[in-house]
Amino acid sequence: MTQSISRTQFLRGDFRGAEKALRPPWAVNESQFVDLCNSCGDCIPSCPTSILVKGRAGFPVVDFSKGECEFCGNCVAVCKTGALQQTQQPGEVPWALKAVIGDSCITHQGVVCRSCTEQCETRAIEFQLSVGRVPQPQLDEAKCNGCGACVSICPVNAISVVALA
Repeated sequence: MTQSISRTQFLRGDFRGAEKALRPPWAVNESQFVDLCNSCGDCIPSCPTSILVKGRAGFPVVDFSKGECEFCGNCVAVCKTGALQQTQQPGEVPWALKAVIGDSCITHQGVVCRSCTEQCETRAIEFQLSVGRVPQPQLDEAKCNGCGACVSICPVNAISVVALA
């Protein structure tokens, strides 16, 4: 089975397409996005949480270290090229991103921290109690909408948001 990669991935030497840029919500698939987006940057200032930044070749990327996505749709509203397309389908998800909690989480070193769960509006992160250990974070992928609220609040940068395969 062959996998298509974007021109940018080809030029970077990412022949497997492993490096996935985190695009704004409701972005079309990567190869279409690169073809449609003209790098105008209109979507960047439209983001109320300022998580959209210029990436390679001026294409917008999401930087969750700056905050979370509120799924307001402002970026879609200002996109004139069709690189961001929000349909009004019931149950439509803006992207296939999910949070991942890494091994560097300080709860693994016996430190009590619940910063991520306090920020998670969907309650996708809960803490599992266990005897003799501090509570450990458990992520429910079905509840996670990939908003990134848990990323910037983590004191040790143990949380990332990644595209699902």
